[in-house]
Amino acid sequence: MKQTTTEKELVRYSLNEEQEKREILRRYRALLRTLRPKFKKGDKEIVRHAFYMAAEAHKTMRRKSGEPYIFHPIAVAMICVEEIGLGVRSTICALLHDTVEDTDISIEDITREFGNEIARIVDGLTKISTVVDASTTQQTENFKKILLTLTDDPRVILIKLADRLHNMRTLDWMKPEKQLKIASETVWVYAPLAHRMGLYNIKTELEDLSMKYLEKDKYKEIARKLAETRRERTRFINEFIKPIKDKLLAAGFKFEIYGRPKSIHSIWNKMKKKGVTFEEVYDLFAIRVILDSEPEKEKEECWKVYSIVTDAYAPAPERLRDWLSNPKSNGYEALHTTVMGPKGKWVEVQIRTKRMNEIAEKGLAAHWKYKEGTSTEDRFDKWFGQIREMISSQGTDSIDFLEDFKTSFLAEEIYAYTPKGDVKMLPKGSTALDFAFSIHSAVGQKCIGAKVNHKLVPISHILRSGDQVEIITSNKQKPSEDWLGLVVTAKAKNRIKDALKEEKRTIGEDGKYTLKRKLENLGVPVSTYNVDELVSFYGLSSHLDLYYGIAIKKIDLKELKTFSVNGDKLEPPKIEVKTEKPAYNPEAAKTLNKKDSELIIFGESSDKIMYTLAGCCHPIPGDDVFGFVSVGKGLIIHRTNCPNAAQLMANQGHRIVKTKWAKNKEISFLTGIEIIGVDDVGVINKITNVISGELKINISALSIESKEGLFNGRLKIFVHDKEELDTLVEHLKKLDGIQGVERFDTDDIQ
Repeated sequence: MKQTTTEKELVRYSLNEEQEKREILRRYRALLRTLRPKFKKGDKEIVRHAFYMAAEAHKTMRRKSGEPYIFHPIAVAMICVEEIGLGVRSTICALLHDTVEDTDISIEDITREFGNEIARIVDGLTKISTVVDASTTQQTENFKKILLTLTDDPRVILIKLADRLHNMRTLDWMKPEKQLKIASETVWVYAPLAHRMGLYNIKTELEDLSMKYLEKDKYKEIARKLAETRRERTRFINEFIKPIKDKLLAAGFKFEIYGRPKSIHSIWNKMKKKGVTFEEVYDLFAIRVILDSEPEKEKEECWKVYSIVTDAYAPAPERLRDWLSNPKSNGYEALHTTVMGPKGKWVEVQIRTKRMNEIAEKGLAAHWKYKEGTSTEDRFDKWFGQIREMISSQGTDSIDFLEDFKTSFLAEEIYAYTPKGDVKMLPKGSTALDFAFSIHSAVGQKCIGAKVNHKLVPISHILRSGDQVEIITSNKQKPSEDWLGLVVTAKAKNRIKDALKEEKRTIGEDGKYTLKRKLENLGVPVSTYNVDELVSFYGLSSHLDLYYGIAIKKIDLKELKTFSVNGDKLEPPKIEVKTEKPAYNPEAAKTLNKKDSELIIFGESSDKIMYTLAGCCHPIPGDDVFGFVSVGKGLIIHRTNCPNAAQLMANQGHRIVKTKWAKNKEISFLTGIEIIGVDDVGVINKITNVISGELKINISALSIESKEGLFNGRLKIFVHDKEELDTLVEHLKKLDGIQGVERFDTDDIQ
């Protein structure tokens, strides 16, 4: 009998369904095999129960790629076990991490089936769905919830990092605007957090994957060049390793030695920081020596290997990094040295033992394995304690929370000492004032200066690791607004804000009384509704700001006469909004000020929208851009690789809108290029001939500095779009004596 089309489709679907079931089981069994060494009696049954519960709950769900949703929890569990080194309970939590948020399963169900410990971690990983307070965002609140659980059980953040890593690995299926938001949040918060938890490999992959979406062209270019130079690098590494390997074998060491390429993100950072091309980055890879040492001989043998390496190749003494004597705050231990290899190339060599290598790759999870007899756990405990204090303190429900968390807890750390020798762990860049607040809020608020290593310094003095600090106080001192610019720790910022708010509240009482009298004259009360209307009318963020503004005469309430009264309610004056397109002025188009009336397409429609260009990155048509809905300034257009992009998208993703350029060749945009080359007669004439003569591009400003046979030229030019700018850069690079041409985007393009 012949099958109908519908029957054929049903057969095909059922076959696909069977294939999917087999693939799900295959992935689950691979997870079990990886987990087997960690199993105790009864563990396998509990993991199986968690898997079937998750598979059943997610059975009708699909990922954006079209694959069954259960692939994601299995992949997250696999990362937890294989790449982070977590165990059975973390695997169960990873398998269940999306069930409460996305399915009918509740926390009570998980508590009943698996107990309080697993339920608490899954709850910490479950995103909140609503935010009541307008001064914060869902991103902030969800992140804060994760951190609250982290301080009780660090596994929650490790599972969250595994979840984020798998999402980044599968980000291709998301819409471009979603890719930007997730990649920005990843590079802004999650990659530094992975680093802080000691997960170097995960941190590196998160940075590279973020760059893939935020800096597409540069990512592809560096990846291509790394692939092209792989054979040459391998040959060089083998040549470099041979004499070291021979000497280590002769000395009787058990070891591994290999070359490891630097990440694309770190190569790009070096290119930007040093202003060099890919070809000029000398340390594209590092050589790693991993010793199989007895615990009591680790340091001694690492230093012996250092001696063998520096006997074979001349070291750069200033590039020695000794993290054996003083491990990093995330527990990292190793010796790093940079030596001059064959063909005059500098090479970084990292020396560590198997134990140190496991800690470097598995981070906090490996510390649990090796914690006996070390003080590393104390460092994490202190860190967790500081986070707990920050979250529980007042003033953390603003959108500044992620920024404060990043600067306070994800930066490199320093260790400073009180006169009695007590150690204070502070982020790099901390001042004497930060130190004062770390002792006690009252000490911070009365701080007028400090003695650092017995020398008198101001409160703004930046501390270095090893400093001994004595705080000087006065009862007449009190915090001021400018103190917020002198501190980096969240504790100090929050305490200063609290003190300022208290003073503001006291002053605001006078403003509240003045407002009450004015409203009584109009016959309306000081109700929440009426004050909200005034706060909204004046573009303020709180009642206190209104009362304070009235008290210090910043707001004189003369606009009250434009309001109308309806019963006991104030009604603001109606503002007429003009929506017609402004007339196009060809002359204005040639000036910089005209950029404010440019037109773009945004969203999926072709609506023409008014916008302004961000002063921090100066986008031009053709750049990858996004729109940021600012308070009071409307839509601001930033480049996706703008220095501020990651922070904006990570902290305030709800204000990001999808944006693309409309075709408009009539408008000129100001941008900047920097040219470096050999200082030769006529070189400036050649450059201006290309720009103004050949390509007919207008130059707004030009400055040249010459030093030791080289010149550095900075030009501000008007271009129509990125294509025109790229053409100009290519033409300039072909000129004799020109070494480099780069776009610059500093605030001085005005």
